[in-house]
Amino acid sequence: MLRMEQRWARLWFAATAVVVLVALVIQLLVTGSAGDGHFATPATRTLNVLVFFTIQSNILVGATSLVLALAPYRRSTAFAVLRLSGVVAIAITGVVYHTLLRGLAVLTAWGTVADVLLHSVVPVLAVFGWVAFGPRGRTSVRIATLALVFPVAWLVFTLLRGPLVDWYPYPFVDVAELGYPRVLVNVAGISLLFLLVAYGAHAADRLLTTRRPLAGEGAEP
Repeated sequence: MLRMEQRWARLWFAATAVVVLVALVIQLLVTGSAGDGHFATPATRTLNVLVFFTIQSNILVGATSLVLALAPYRRSTAFAVLRLSGVVAIAITGVVYHTLLRGLAVLTAWGTVADVLLHSVVPVLAVFGWVAFGPRGRTSVRIATLALVFPVAWLVFTLLRGPLVDWYPYPFVDVAELGYPRVLVNVAGISLLFLLVAYGAHAADRLLTTRRPLAGEGAEP
């Protein structure tokens, strides 16, 4: 029975990684071929896709899912942080997009496909996969706190880059439109939300941990 569960877990993680890859390729091609936008050339438009929190969250989910599909026994503090960061970030991405950002951009047919995959399908796959297959026992208060490094680093990079290129990826971090006081309040709120969700995920992980863990599960060293 345990081997069957492990097989399903690896298949789920592999499928998640494939969906992320397909979504990213479509999004990069769509953006690069667009004839308008703030960035003038296909190369700069394509590279700019990578600065979106949504894209980076998907990359984290895809990369950690691929690792779990290939090497489910992989254990390290760094991997545990990346795994939790990806799951929490993609969950927040899905919620924020569907409550605040959906419909703000006019999309092409393929753009819509990428949009659905990145903002809806991958968050569902990632969160369900984490709940169903874990791996369990890989979180701690320390891991949950370290998971905050990713969003904080993204926020710092975004606020430093924004004035240099006169462009911000999301309305809530647009200093030119909102001013620094309002943006800093938004940043503090986002950071607090991320930390709370990460701690909540750690608490949920403890509840979901059983005496018959899936492949590679156990207490975090």
